[in-house]
Amino acid sequence: MKVDYATKIPNNVNLAEDRQLTRALESWQPKYLAWWNQLGPKDFANNEVFLRTAIDVGQEGWAHFDYVTMPEYRWGIFLAEPKPDRRISFGEHIGQPVWNEVPGEYRFDLRRLIAVQGDTEPASVEQQRHLGKTAPSLYDLRNLFQVNVEEGRHLWAMVYLLHRYFGKDGREEADALLERHSGDPDRPRLLGAFNEPTPDWLSFYLFTYFTDRDGKFQLHALTESAFDPLARTTQFMLKEEAHHMFVGATGVARVIQRTAELMKKYDTDDIRQYGGINLSIIQKYLNFHYSITLDLFGGDTSSNAANYYASGLKGRFHESERKDDHRLLGSTYQAEAIIDGNIGTIEVPTITALNQILQDDFIADCQNGVDRWNRILSESGIHTKLYLPHRGFNRQVGIFADYHVTPDGNICTKDEWELRKSEWLPTIDDRSFVSSLMVPVREPGKMASWLAPPASGIANRPIDFVYVKL
Repeated sequence: MKVDYATKIPNNVNLAEDRQLTRALESWQPKYLAWWNQLGPKDFANNEVFLRTAIDVGQEGWAHFDYVTMPEYRWGIFLAEPKPDRRISFGEHIGQPVWNEVPGEYRFDLRRLIAVQGDTEPASVEQQRHLGKTAPSLYDLRNLFQVNVEEGRHLWAMVYLLHRYFGKDGREEADALLERHSGDPDRPRLLGAFNEPTPDWLSFYLFTYFTDRDGKFQLHALTESAFDPLARTTQFMLKEEAHHMFVGATGVARVIQRTAELMKKYDTDDIRQYGGINLSIIQKYLNFHYSITLDLFGGDTSSNAANYYASGLKGRFHESERKDDHRLLGSTYQAEAIIDGNIGTIEVPTITALNQILQDDFIADCQNGVDRWNRILSESGIHTKLYLPHRGFNRQVGIFADYHVTPDGNICTKDEWELRKSEWLPTIDDRSFVSSLMVPVREPGKMASWLAPPASGIANRPIDFVYVKL
């Protein structure tokens, strides 16, 4: 499925054959570019960046590298190859052919799923727009911009679906994706984590590790959808999402590596005076980003999630690998709950606990990364370990929203929470200190003092390659 680069909007969906849809998307494109120029990466519009662009969706062609200025990036519409005779793999319609048009009875729910997914993409660009000014290296600056342009392309992916399959309602939803803005008091983004600021690079690395990992699990659930255009769109998005998580995982690892080096060199846990970030501060940042990301999964038990599953709109992570009937008839699950003021479990129908099950998969995946970070510390002779706090810690959504839960999983009083939250979450002083380290490094191959260099460069280039022409 080659991408047509002869058109104004690169695509592999035969867009040229549908002139009405083409005109609609071409009229949306100037609005998108106006949004990008106003709220995209600040001050780097004219700089050439070594970016990855898809030239086709096959294994060999989806990642082509070259210099391009970001406003000239070839955002486009790419769907993964169709699977011949694909069948619905779960829910009430299991075994039936997948849909290539939207069934009328599921029109509202599908539009809502697509709009919510689409809203997250420009939100993260808005959150990160100032980070280029304080990039710790040209390597990191390029990675930031790669994440940004791909989030923009993911927005295009959802806008295509809205325009192509939902008529006037879809066009209005597509416009609204550019009218809401991260942190705007009047028109905020739909999900809380996407209204939080990303003021420094430690926040960016943890955002891309945790929040983009939520994106991975949500996209995987949508790749199972009976609505085949959505499934194929999200399959391609996952190729790009993997790089975002790589940026987060390796970014945090490099911060930890440098912290460990400074702790060993100066034989102290407090390395702030030596230009490093204490493990205690890293842990507090981790606690914050992990907890607000857990809120993105929604209510722990959810009738909406049950309806999406039964209807075939959104499956589970790796649905086809699950050893059950894929209908969940009569199946139960031990879900976390508050029982007599304590955290326990209750038996609930599995189909109502799908958000918590997806959250369980996410937590296990997050733990793998934390284990790798701890190996860096262990190999450096540091005995302190990083950890994931309890899933009830600092929650604003779900069963724990009305409770104060400590990182080790105990319910505490409001007074105790207020007294001790500075031990668990970043303080104003912590954030001010991290901000003080955010001094840009623009010489090729050089790194800021608070993180180690990467293990290798991008696309077989050396670390001192000129990733951004300044």
